[in-house]
Amino acid sequence: MKKVLIIGAGGVGGVVAHKCAQLTNTFGEIYLASRTVSKCDAIAESVKERTGVSITTHQVDADDVPALVALIQALKPDLLINVALPYQDLTIMDACLATGVHYLDTANYEPKDVAKFEYHWQWDYQERFEKAGICALLGSGFDPGVTNVFTRYIEKHYLDEVHTLDIVDVNGGDHGKHFATNFNPEINIREVTAECRHWENGEFVETAPMSEKQSFSCPEGVGEYSIYRMYHEELESLSKHIPTLKKAQFWMSFSDNYLKHLEVLSNIGMTSIEPVEHEGQSIIPLQFLKSVLPNPGDLGESTQGRTCIGCFVRGIKDGEPKSYYIYNICDHEQCFSEVGSQAVSYTTGVPAMIGAKLMSEEAWLKPGVWNIEQFDPDPFMEDLNVHGLPWKVLDVTNRECDFFS
Repeated sequence: MKKVLIIGAGGVGGVVAHKCAQLTNTFGEIYLASRTVSKCDAIAESVKERTGVSITTHQVDADDVPALVALIQALKPDLLINVALPYQDLTIMDACLATGVHYLDTANYEPKDVAKFEYHWQWDYQERFEKAGICALLGSGFDPGVTNVFTRYIEKHYLDEVHTLDIVDVNGGDHGKHFATNFNPEINIREVTAECRHWENGEFVETAPMSEKQSFSCPEGVGEYSIYRMYHEELESLSKHIPTLKKAQFWMSFSDNYLKHLEVLSNIGMTSIEPVEHEGQSIIPLQFLKSVLPNPGDLGESTQGRTCIGCFVRGIKDGEPKSYYIYNICDHEQCFSEVGSQAVSYTTGVPAMIGAKLMSEEAWLKPGVWNIEQFDPDPFMEDLNVHGLPWKVLDVTNRECDFFS
């Protein structure tokens, strides 16, 4: 059994804590830390009520490397699961290097002052982690994370070469709010409003944010939704690690209501990350907006419907073109019943736990910094079926579904 330290007490952190507590044979001791310890205490109370497992809570500022080092040295965990803000990835990685502790996250580092979603800052840690003999697993959420593993699984079992990839993320849930984001509002809005990039013919092509739109019909009655092309970080790692990939795109669903509110907020400057002066203080408009929007972690009780996230993967098998759709459907109300969370946090938190489980079992563990698709997909795929995110593969070679161009 391993000791695990979870940094971050938002919606995803709550799911990770609950799911780790369900596996007492893997995670012998669970620690949860955040800047606001009361959030950790609330999660710990829920975990105790639902599973009977006690977890200890701690206060720490994830921007403060010495404080992180002191906490890690006091607790002596075998593995650290980072579900704090993406801005804090590097400080937490520095603390893991200083203490010799394995590291896992769900989203790539991004600087606070510019919306850049790139892996190179973390990839630069490769040699240092390798020399320290510790492992860093990057992007063990759903997208990135499960979508990366889905793609690698299709490549391993169904295709000789992967040529095109379309990742489609649909949230068919209704939370009943006028406007709310499914995860951290600051991160969500930065992603949505950033310039779009997709991979094509050996390079990234930049287009205006969400300038490409499609209509997408989800399987199993989830519904039909408008999906928009946007940039997502798994395109960077997958285009690097699957050299046969000729084109890769990421699509996400947005309602007309969401886009209307976002347009108004953008037009009046509320989505800006440039500081402004307000009553003698410097504030970031987007951070202020986050403070007045609904907390995604509180949406579980009111959200109904299902998510549908999957990958269209096309390529060659035995010289013939083949197309596959691999996907998961997740029910918001079932997630809330199990762990007190809506499905967006659930679909990120469960893969984080699975990645940590595979690292703890040493099935996925080698010194260095690795993206999730660089490991064998099979044990991860097996655990998805066991721990709440079952998946299906459809052969869509001869179906009218190749509307992505």
